[in-house]
Amino acid sequence: MRVHVVIRYIGMVMQFIAAFMLASAVVSMLNGYDSAYYPLLLSSFMTALLGIFPLFFVEKVSEITTKEGYGIVVGSWLVACIVGTFPYLIWGGEFTMINAWFESVSGFTTTGASILNDIEFLPRGLLFWRASSAWIGGIGVVMFALVILPSMGKSRHMLTSVEMSSIAKDNFHYRSMVIFRILVLVYAGLTLATTLALKYAGMTWFDAATHAMSSCGTCGFSTKNLSVAFWDNPWIEAIMMTAMTLSAIHFGILYATLTGRRNNIFRSEVVRTFIVMMLVISIIIAISLVAQDIYPTFGEAMRHASFQVVSISSTSGFATADTNTWTPVAIVLLVFCSVICGCAGSTSGGMKVDRLLIASKVIRNRMKIQLHPNAVIRTKVDGMVQDDGVQSLVMTFIVSYIMLVLIGTIIYTIFGCDLLTGFTASISCLSNVGPGFGEVGSLDNFANLPGILKLNSTMLMLIGRLEIFGFIQLLFIRSWR
Repeated sequence: MRVHVVIRYIGMVMQFIAAFMLASAVVSMLNGYDSAYYPLLLSSFMTALLGIFPLFFVEKVSEITTKEGYGIVVGSWLVACIVGTFPYLIWGGEFTMINAWFESVSGFTTTGASILNDIEFLPRGLLFWRASSAWIGGIGVVMFALVILPSMGKSRHMLTSVEMSSIAKDNFHYRSMVIFRILVLVYAGLTLATTLALKYAGMTWFDAATHAMSSCGTCGFSTKNLSVAFWDNPWIEAIMMTAMTLSAIHFGILYATLTGRRNNIFRSEVVRTFIVMMLVISIIIAISLVAQDIYPTFGEAMRHASFQVVSISSTSGFATADTNTWTPVAIVLLVFCSVICGCAGSTSGGMKVDRLLIASKVIRNRMKIQLHPNAVIRTKVDGMVQDDGVQSLVMTFIVSYIMLVLIGTIIYTIFGCDLLTGFTASISCLSNVGPGFGEVGSLDNFANLPGILKLNSTMLMLIGRLEIFGFIQLLFIRSWR
């Protein structure tokens, strides 16, 4: 692996991140040069300076190897999270080294978990940077940067293959550059539409923009300590639910729907399963909340239940209620949503509905073969045959996911967390959901966890955001042949 080539590409990504830091500094300037202005300006300069050296001293290459592709993608995510700590550390406040790292990783991986006890104390420039990191991470640090970086020839295809999972590419029947344009067009368009709708519903322009960026990035970073519960506005909740749901659907399918193609959201088996799953779970939770007198009417219970279900299923993590006080059946179902989450090819994390569908059909077909040994049964999702390689990869992913959750839970409990907190924190970080239950509930945060558990949380966030194999594969790169 040519390390200098990897460093050159990471340098390009750093320039991209520096531009967003500079934009956040402009927001600080427009808000009376608040206390985040100089930290953001200095961070932008430092990030740009660190990233520009490889561009001067490393020769441009037109092709990269698979090893280099993994190195660039994983390295870019790690470096993005590292430089993302600069504004927090320079500004100070609650941001110790481990807290700044946690907040940066949580933003870029779109997890949305936080260590902040008083979010509203942050200046607007820093709040905008938090939302920016979530928006960049939503579509992918490398994927987003590739759209604006100079032509890379075949390298684009290699980097796409590493950062985007195989099941996510099933609905993209285009060349790499067209895929990038589709992703950014849908992503930016959805963010703009959500911003305008939230402003019309009663938010300020600043709150509308930051919440739109977090909703479409499925992160959950809010500008308020009470999250979306601060507004207590059904229209705002409905708009955000719509944005979170659309952001959790394959962007290729959204684009196909907008352009009148056949493989749209109305024909997709995966999307249908996702929507029905959220609807059924919301109804069951609402019934349980009314039965236990947590809410007086079914309408009010359904309003809060559906928002929490959509928020967690899309891995956004916004909240309008304290789910720690909800019924056991509600907690179990919300944990299930935290595991499965949205669709491949979206900004959401988790196991993905696509994998759940494939796994359930593999199990069903195996039972049929037990009865009819000579039968030839194909596994199809959305009319496409899933070959043995895809099926094997899906089952391997599910087993790996379960093992990582168990390992994470053990680590949390070893260092003092109760079982509910440890188990749900492990799931929420690996699935990039954000809130769990217990000490890390929907209206709580990770501030009181010891440093070692904050570090453990960030490792799970990174592994989950890179679809498990992308991160782990790099650890065994020396054994590649």
